[in-house]
Amino acid sequence: MEPRFQTSRLTLRLFEPSDASLVQAFAGSEDVARTTLSIPHLYPDGAAEAWIERTRNASKKKDIYSFAMVKKEDEMLIGCVSLRVSKRENQAELAYWVGRPYWGQGYATEAAQKIVKFGFEGLGLNHISAAAMTKNPASYKVMQKIGMKPEDNLPKQILKSGIYEDLVHYGMVKSEIIYD
Repeated sequence: MEPRFQTSRLTLRLFEPSDASLVQAFAGSEDVARTTLSIPHLYPDGAAEAWIERTRNASKKKDIYSFAMVKKEDEMLIGCVSLRVSKRENQAELAYWVGRPYWGQGYATEAAQKIVKFGFEGLGLNHISAAAMTKNPASYKVMQKIGMKPEDNLPKQILKSGIYEDLVHYGMVKSEIIYD
């Protein structure tokens, strides 16, 4: 059975092939791609379909859980929240993106809080971390809002669009989870 979650405004479900065009449009927009660690701009044709297939296979192996953020009110796909699980270390990395029209409305925080709870309770993880470029304070504010604490600052850590970017890392252990 595929994992599926509800929040007050969202359904979090695995991506489906029919989501590909919106994934390409939202994730590949310059505003979103510029502020994420691994999403390219321009987002090539066919890449969303391949990514969806990879993430669905990874969830079957319980390695990566990538959930579509879908608004309950109109069933519109608006973003992604994921956990990349390291079974050996009993930890995961949280990541998320939200389509530009939906920024600043609390969707990332709502989804991240639910998926962190899944990681700790459903998967039995001990530690969940997340990283953001320092030029993306909205992303690390989500981390702060869900109870994560700063763990590390890494200067010039990632090469994005030909520029080395500084990263900030946040994390939390199971005993620190904040429930809604």
